[in-house]
Amino acid sequence: MATPVRRPSSRKGSMSDVPKDLLQQIERLEGLFTVPQEKLKAITDHFVSELAKGLSKEGGSIPMIPTWCMGIPNGHETGTFLAVDMGGTNLRVCEIVLPDAKGEFDIIQSKYRMPEELRTGTAEELWGYTADCIKQFIEYHHEDEKLDQLPMGFTFSYPVSQEYIDHGVLQRWTKGFDIDGVEGVDVVPPFEAALKERGVPIKLTALVNDTTGTLMASAYTDDTVKIGCIFGTGCNAAYVEDCGSIPKLEHMNLDPKLPMAINCEWGAFDNEHIILPRTPYDIIVDKESPRPGQQSFEKMVAGLYLGELFRLVLLDLHTNPEVQIFKGQNVDELQKMYSLDASFLSAIEVDPYENLQETADLFSSKLGIHVNKPELELCRRLAELIGTRAARLTSCGVAAICKKKGYTSCKAGADGSVFNRYPHFKARGAQALREIFDWPSDLKDPIEVIPSEDGSGVGAALIAALTLRRLKEGNHAGIRDPQAILASAKS
Repeated sequence: MATPVRRPSSRKGSMSDVPKDLLQQIERLEGLFTVPQEKLKAITDHFVSELAKGLSKEGGSIPMIPTWCMGIPNGHETGTFLAVDMGGTNLRVCEIVLPDAKGEFDIIQSKYRMPEELRTGTAEELWGYTADCIKQFIEYHHEDEKLDQLPMGFTFSYPVSQEYIDHGVLQRWTKGFDIDGVEGVDVVPPFEAALKERGVPIKLTALVNDTTGTLMASAYTDDTVKIGCIFGTGCNAAYVEDCGSIPKLEHMNLDPKLPMAINCEWGAFDNEHIILPRTPYDIIVDKESPRPGQQSFEKMVAGLYLGELFRLVLLDLHTNPEVQIFKGQNVDELQKMYSLDASFLSAIEVDPYENLQETADLFSSKLGIHVNKPELELCRRLAELIGTRAARLTSCGVAAICKKKGYTSCKAGADGSVFNRYPHFKARGAQALREIFDWPSDLKDPIEVIPSEDGSGVGAALIAALTLRRLKEGNHAGIRDPQAILASAKS
C-alpha cells in the first residue's frame, strides 16, 4: 500500500497558518519529490537489468567491480591483523584480533588527522605520512616486541580498478584530494615502499573498499547478511556473485561456483536518465557538479547532495515573484553552493517544538535569515520530502540486488552518516521495501537493512583473513604476491 501524502505538518492549526500561495508551492514540491509505489517498482526492475549489464562483457553505467574477495566469513576466522582506513578527514589504524569464539573480535585503534596540505601535496608525502602513522601505532602498542610481517587490510575507498586483491589502480581522486602522480597508478607498491623504508613490519594482504568491508563485517556477526551498503556522503553497495554469473570474467576460466564480492559502485545507476524521477533541481545539481552526467543516482540520494537540493529549492522560491520567501532579506549565505549539508535537514526534521523554534534559530545562526511561521512549515515539509525520497530510492537498489539473486529473506548491513544519523531514514526505507515487494501487513519484514559492524576496520581484517585462508587452500586467483602474503601469515 502506498504511503499517503502528508500535509505540511501535523501540528494543530499549521494548515491555517500557511497562505494559499505557499500551500500551492508545497503541493508542487510534493508532486516533484514524492516517489509512489508503482514508480518504486519500475525503478527496481530497471535496476536489476542494469546490475546484470554491469557484469556483462560489454559493461554498463554501473561498474560492478570484481573485488577478488572470494567468500563470506563463517564466523570462525582467527588471527591478528592490522587494518588501515584512509578517509577524507582522518587516517585510522586498527589492530583486530579474531579469537576462536564465533563472530567475536577485539579491536584497538588510533585516529590520525589527515593534514589539509596533504590533500594537494605529493605522493611521497601521502604514503610517508601514512607509513609514519602505522609505525607510531605499532611502536605504541607493541613496545619492545619483535614483530615480523603482520598481514594488513587497507581500506582505500576511492574508485580503484582491481585485477588483484592485493593491488589496485586509482581511477580518480575524490573527497577533496588532488595529488599528482597517483591517478592511473597502482597505489600498493609506493605504499609498501614507504613502509619498508621505515622498517614497518607489514605485508598488505588486501586492498578493500568500505562497502565490501561493511558486507564482510556484518556477515561475520550475522550469517543472514547478504548485502553491504554505505548511505553517507556517497552511496554504494556490495554483494556476493557466483563467478559463473560474471561474463566479463569468463576469459579467466574461474570455477563458475566460486563466490566473488562485487563492489557495485551503484551511484552511477541511470546515468542515461531513463527511469529516475529527476526534478529541475536535480538537473541543476548535476550540471553544476565537477562531473556532469555521472553518478546520477548518488546525486539524488547521498548526503553530499541533500542539503544542496534543499538550498536550490529555497533559492528558487526566494526569486519567484509570486511567492518570494525571505522577502527583503540578505540571502548571500544561501547563495553559496554546498553551504548546507544533510545535517541541516536532519536538524529541521527533529525539531520538537510546535513553533519550529529550533529551525528558526538554525536559519538565523547559519544563514542570517529570519523565517516566519508559514515559511518554517514549508521548510519542514521540504526537508521531509527530500529525506524521504532519498530513503525510498536507495531501497530500490537493495530490492534490485535481492531480486537479481533471488533472495526472499535476508539482511543488508549498512553504515554511513545518513543511515546512522538522518531521522526516519531506516523506517522510510523499510516502508519502501514493503511497497516494492507487496508484503502483507501482518508479515514481519523478510528483508531488513540493519546497522553494520565496523566495516572499514573489522571488515578489512576479515578480508585479509579470507585471502589467507584461500591461499592455504591453493586458490591463488586474483592475488599478485601469494608467496609474500603466505610468508606474513607464517610469521
